[in-house]
Amino acid sequence: MRADPIVGHAYSLTMIDVDKNKLATADGHVTIIVVTSSDDVEKARSVGDRVPEYCLGNPAYRMVTILRFAKSHHAPVRMIVNAVVRHRLDAEAKRLQPRYVAKKIARNPRSDVYAVADFDGTIASQFGIPADSTSFQVLVLDRKGELLRRWTDVPTAEELAAVVK
Repeated sequence: MRADPIVGHAYSLTMIDVDKNKLATADGHVTIIVVTSSDDVEKARSVGDRVPEYCLGNPAYRMVTILRFAKSHHAPVRMIVNAVVRHRLDAEAKRLQPRYVAKKIARNPRSDVYAVADFDGTIASQFGIPADSTSFQVLVLDRKGELLRRWTDVPTAEELAAVVK
């Protein structure tokens, strides 16, 4: 039986990203979560490109990409995968830099880019997404972790902006 994230349900959980940052869904941030596999990384990038300008560099907002892997990996492989993901996040930060400059945000956007490697599906399953699912999902949670909206494809910039306000 398939379960999916439920709008209105609170998802209070903590994750550790590839940079070893502790991220919580109910810690006062409006959080956009993109759950994706490596096959849909471009969709995740599209979501990031559609995040409203007022969210950029704003500590009240955060986007986290949960990168799901089809199979579990041993510790040495996980270390390599995490290093590759960090390298890709560095590249994404470089892509974000012109938007930061245009908004006169002086800090490096890399500190605002988060990714969590979900090697065994346990993180996504805490949102009600089955461990064996490879479906693409976009979730927006309020400051207390309540799910405001869910998409199974890339939302438009207008849809995303209407929910994160």
